[in-house]
Amino acid sequence: MATIEIDDDVYEALQLPEGERSPAMKRELAVSLYARDVLSFGKARTLAEMSKAEFQELLGEREIPRHYGDRELEEDLDYAE
Repeated sequence: MATIEIDDDVYEALQLPEGERSPAMKRELAVSLYARDVLSFGKARTLAEMSKAEFQELLGEREIPRHYGDRELEEDLDYAE
């Protein structure tokens, strides 16, 4: 597992309860990387620790279109097996 280091003062500046900070940061990173086409839908939702439906809803709320290419098709086929 990789670790991302964040300065304590930045982490503490997040205006979220302590227990919500890490999940919120993972969601934000996942959405950002997906929107930039750096991560596939499957990998981004895994990073966000969300179900397919939850991540799709989050993308819809942010008005981020779903990318669907060969990589996503392959992941869906693997998942279906």
